[in-house]
Amino acid sequence: MNMENTIKFPFYIRLSFMVISLIGITYILYMGNSILIPILMAFLLAVLLLPIVHFLNSKLRFPNVLSSSIAVLLFVSMIIGIFVFLSYEISDIADDFAAIRKNIDLFIVDIQQYIKANFHVSLREQRKYIEDVTEDSVQKGKETIGTAIISVTDTMLDLTLIPIYTFLILLYRTHFILFLAKLFKKEYHANLKEILTQIKGSVQSYILGLIFEMIVVSTLTSVGLYFIGIKYAILLGVITGILNLVPYVGILVAGVLTIFASLTGTPELSMILGVIIVNILVQIIDNNILVPLIINTKVQINALVSIVGIIIGGQLGGIAGMFLAIPLLAILKIVFDRIESAEPWGYLMGDNMPKAFVWRFKKNTSKLN
Repeated sequence: MNMENTIKFPFYIRLSFMVISLIGITYILYMGNSILIPILMAFLLAVLLLPIVHFLNSKLRFPNVLSSSIAVLLFVSMIIGIFVFLSYEISDIADDFAAIRKNIDLFIVDIQQYIKANFHVSLREQRKYIEDVTEDSVQKGKETIGTAIISVTDTMLDLTLIPIYTFLILLYRTHFILFLAKLFKKEYHANLKEILTQIKGSVQSYILGLIFEMIVVSTLTSVGLYFIGIKYAILLGVITGILNLVPYVGILVAGVLTIFASLTGTPELSMILGVIIVNILVQIIDNNILVPLIINTKVQINALVSIVGIIIGGQLGGIAGMFLAIPLLAILKIVFDRIESAEPWGYLMGDNMPKAFVWRFKKNTSKLN
């Protein structure tokens, strides 16, 4: 990193800034995550839609209000189209719910007979154990349902607010840039412009990479499930691709849903094993080919920082926090790389690992007393 491209501050200002920032960011994220998460999601969406707005402004000479409105409406229309498709397909699965339930019961009976034959546990003992577990789970289930209802309500509110926030961010983007410019002296404006340009490029590349990854995972899963004879292969493939956007947890949920949906036919163990194998193969391709080529090349964050960031994001903001963790870490790294006192932290977050390191010391001729 060229030191001429970094912003330099006195030591006491750097130290105060780091301490106050850490305390302030932690407090704000903890206390105001329900407010900040929709705004941060809207910020990422606004950055993604910027090329459309610029095209409408420059090529078609649309006013800024109209360009921002069209960009947001296009995105909302696409999301609504996906949800309409999913709702129609899910309604078809609902018609097969009786068959799924019957096959689940048959599958459970087969498992109980297997346990009885191989582990010598009677059906009565198995039923007693299931009843005990079920009784303990009922109370927890009631609490979970209450929490889920609140969570769904909050999610619906966020889905309404995010397009509004996105439109306002696009509409006032020049106003925000001018505000940032006023915070720094003019000699730092070139550096500030470089930071903002890098943030825009990194966020756009990351989100487009995620969309491409979602399409490829959906296609591979749909094709694999179709070849093993799963009835709702396309629907389950699309759901798997969407849930795959949620780090670590999403693919597990998608796998469970796929296994349940596969029980619309005969409850054969080979069918369930086929579903598991398809999901494993798709994940091998995703983690070893798609993620390194599409995601890691766009966001220069190492695996350790990514995992820790996702865990912290999940604790602070749930699934949305997990999704936001990587792009926010990428933005932090870009900023850290341009501030002298924070530059080592930017290097720590990166994935540019040296092959070896040799300690170099200045020769000290003085002796210890």
